[in-house]
Amino acid sequence: MADKYKVGITRDILNAKGEPAFGAQALQILDNAPGIEWEYLPELVPEITPDIAACYDALYVNTPRVPAGAVARGDHRLKVVARHGVGYDSVDVPAMTAAGVLVTNTPTAMPRPVATIALTFILSLAGKLFLKDKLTRENRWKERMDNMGIGLSGRTLGVIGAGGIGKELMRMARVFDLKLLTADPKADAVELGYIGARVVDLDTLLQQSDFIVVACLLNESTRGLIGAREFALMKPSAYFINVARGPIVDERAFIAAMQERRIAGAATDVFEQEPVAADNPLLKMDNVIVTPHSLCWTDECFHNMAFIGLSSMVDALGGKRPAHVVNPAALDHPRLRSVRA
Repeated sequence: MADKYKVGITRDILNAKGEPAFGAQALQILDNAPGIEWEYLPELVPEITPDIAACYDALYVNTPRVPAGAVARGDHRLKVVARHGVGYDSVDVPAMTAAGVLVTNTPTAMPRPVATIALTFILSLAGKLFLKDKLTRENRWKERMDNMGIGLSGRTLGVIGAGGIGKELMRMARVFDLKLLTADPKADAVELGYIGARVVDLDTLLQQSDFIVVACLLNESTRGLIGAREFALMKPSAYFINVARGPIVDERAFIAAMQERRIAGAATDVFEQEPVAADNPLLKMDNVIVTPHSLCWTDECFHNMAFIGLSSMVDALGGKRPAHVVNPAALDHPRLRSVRA
């Protein structure tokens, strides 16, 4: 790596102590890479601006958006935008491809942590964990008999999205003797059959499942995928869980379904607007578990994401194709001809 490169890391990855939330060990990847200088961006920013793109050859991005305008000027230096996570809906991928900027993500770090939070929600809803916590704190022990949980054996889990997270969740759920359904137009029925899952259309999944988990990517085909019609198809006894992205669900329809108690309950780690507005009705409901898009955040999860994401920048700047490229078409751009296959 003969050339000198400058790498920026967005400041929202720092905790209250000013330390990287993924731990210092992963930063050795940058410290040990010849020809790389790195720093945290000087300020917290909601999005990457043209001025920022003109300063750095690569950016490690947590929550800031990366719009087309970031690379609209001719003086941008960016060759890599590495997303801390699996989702990349905050990045204008077509614009990056046209500008010769690789976009990478960290898909192999996410299946187990996100599948674990989905399973956490399933168990919490089935056992009425939050309600029983409240009964205990309010000295309402006599109400225990009227708030029975439900067993999982023989119930049906429907997973919307059969990617890495969805498949990991179904593998983990088998131990509870749940029947497994999945809806995904790209699903490999043979592979999923080995897991014990049956591929069905979305309507069938919604009608037959006792627990419905959204685990697909947000894109134009999944935006608003679950709306009033879909909630109406669910069993009154069903539980709905979203561990993917807020805009996959029509939040107004979600709120209405929960206010009218059309289904038994729900849990969501994501919202249409994040941070969620303080007056969002979901926050006041006793039949919805809410968490701040961070339930899967653990030391292990963050370290693995950072290790993969930071390595992708070092690889690309060193002329090696990263392991997880979102937009491989960008490799044909003249700016990236030095990156080997």
